[in-house]
Amino acid sequence: MILPIIAYGDPILRKVGIEIDKDYPNLAELIENMKETMVNAQGVGLAAPQIGKAIRLFIIDTSPFANDEELEDGEREFLANFKKIFINAKIVKEEGDEWAFSEGCLSIPEIREEVFREEKITIEYVDENFKKHTETLDGLAARVVQHEYDHIEGILFTDKISSLKKRLIKKKLENISKGKVNPDYRMKFPLLKRK
Repeated sequence: MILPIIAYGDPILRKVGIEIDKDYPNLAELIENMKETMVNAQGVGLAAPQIGKAIRLFIIDTSPFANDEELEDGEREFLANFKKIFINAKIVKEEGDEWAFSEGCLSIPEIREEVFREEKITIEYVDENFKKHTETLDGLAARVVQHEYDHIEGILFTDKISSLKKRLIKKKLENISKGKVNPDYRMKFPLLKRK
């Protein structure tokens, strides 16, 4: 089932997610719904807070990046197959030079900004079967994970841009929270006036 994506301005996007266990109600169904919602919105990641659940769960599917002509073959192939579920994730290390990339977010449609992030991360998490993993990622895979990880920490990519850029997009952000935006996927707007 395709779920509405929570728009910028909703307090749930600012909550730090809580850890869950294998008995979390309807977890398999929730994950399937999140996958369907992400694909429908043409996203490469989706975190539980974006569908109204303040839990430490996010999903990634970087296959849309595999069409990027500028990538080396090895990275293109890796991104084509990088589809994972992260539960109770914890980034234990970020390293390398910071690099800029134009990021967007399904909760903040029609806004893209350059965000600087470190190039390499090590992350611990459990998958949908609650099997533990520790992985080191770099490049675009690391960036997508960092972006989604921020969501379960109550952080948005707009928090990571300069104060000048924040001022420049302030009105656009206000409009998003009021529903004055037209994404081609379902959204739930916190400040939309009900008639």
